[in-house]
Amino acid sequence: MASLAHFGSWGLDNFHRDYLQPNKEFLQQARRAIDCICDFLKRRCFQDASWRGIKVLKVVKGGSLGKGTSMKNGSDADLVLFLNIFKSYTDQKKTRKMVIVEIERRLNECQELLNLEVFFEKFKWPNPRVLQFKLHSKESDDSIEFDVLPAYNALGQYQHSRPDPQIYVDLILTGKCGEFSSCFTELQKDFIVDRTTKLKNLIRLVKHWYKEVKENSIPPKYALELLTVYAWEQGSGQTQFNMAEGFRTVLWLIENYKEILIYWTEYYDFHNEIIKQYLQEQLCKKRPVILDPADPTANFGEAKGWDRLAEKARCYASMNCCRNRDGSFVEPWDVPLAKEVPWGEGWSYCTLL
Repeated sequence: MASLAHFGSWGLDNFHRDYLQPNKEFLQQARRAIDCICDFLKRRCFQDASWRGIKVLKVVKGGSLGKGTSMKNGSDADLVLFLNIFKSYTDQKKTRKMVIVEIERRLNECQELLNLEVFFEKFKWPNPRVLQFKLHSKESDDSIEFDVLPAYNALGQYQHSRPDPQIYVDLILTGKCGEFSSCFTELQKDFIVDRTTKLKNLIRLVKHWYKEVKENSIPPKYALELLTVYAWEQGSGQTQFNMAEGFRTVLWLIENYKEILIYWTEYYDFHNEIIKQYLQEQLCKKRPVILDPADPTANFGEAKGWDRLAEKARCYASMNCCRNRDGSFVEPWDVPLAKEVPWGEGWSYCTLL
């Protein structure tokens, strides 16, 4: 594959079409396989007498496959199993490990019994919080990495509307930052899935850049997805836009990470006093601050490696992918580095920058 760094800015739409657009046939095969796996887990998981009474309430597909941002040879999917055994966030933490062992056993059984159009392999590095597999095409080099996670059904019967604030109050009271984000997979999915097609193309482009520069201990890919959405919301908001300008804006935000303060109020806001106080404390932390729109306890600005990622961004900003035909630099959109915060009485603007 051609390096993004050496591809002209005027051809980034073509770069996306030729190198990043996923193989539709494989995606359809993968979706069918994952649907079969989900159905199998719902029907067969926890059927032994020792697990009697435990049910899979629902399985939610997240990740790039669920959001509609899958890439050629670089897709991922989250399969989140919401179980009735988890009555709270703390229940999820206490019994997660033994639940994962049972899910793994059933997945191995699933592979033997189902005649899938793809085959899957388990990764060799165990993580007690998640099962990691890879789906492979039988006909090409395409693959999708997917994580299987058990979770507490915090949202209940999700109706694609703003959650009850008490859900977030209970989350905040656990004192755990970002540990229960899987409970909000449906919100994370909804935040992206209905966005305009070209924004999803830009997300793919940014994720490809992330893949080109990736090294150990840098911020998670999801943080860059959120920066991309923010750049588009604040700088364009249009269904059609200049791809190079959008990409350059994301790089510019990363370069200026020490000033970033970003949050959204789609699913939580400042009306509940407990949530309001918590948000103000979160937004008063040392920058960068990038809150998960679905989980206010998850601040991706606290991840390690923003300095190294900023160096990569500065490097790419001077290359062909960010230069016009005449050699001049592509200008980023006019985007604020920090969103305004309604501090309210007793609060003042934070000086921790």
